[in-house]
Amino acid sequence: MPDTAHQLQQIYMAGFELKTFDRFPKCVGVVRDDCIALLVPGPDGLQMLGTPGWQIGEVMGVLTEVGGRQVFQAKTEMVEATPERLEKLRQFREELQNLMRTSH
Repeated sequence: MPDTAHQLQQIYMAGFELKTFDRFPKCVGVVRDDCIALLVPGPDGLQMLGTPGWQIGEVMGVLTEVGGRQVFQAKTEMVEATPERLEKLRQFREELQNLMRTSH
């Protein structure tokens, strides 16, 4: 089984911030440039839980559509899903997936 502590160290060394959340005690939050992903240990090392989203305060906004526009939404709070934010999120996800693949 891959060493999740080593994987987290690699992710941290690549410039990602690591966070823990009371609501998700088994997860580690990985944050950079307002993008956030939740990671959980799995049989093949760390895995993303769901889809990465946008940090809105202390919570993660998920990409959704409201009134025909794309937004990141966390409960009642919303942030516009601009092309720049969507591109940042795509790069974030890609880099994180590459790190998780190569660090075990």
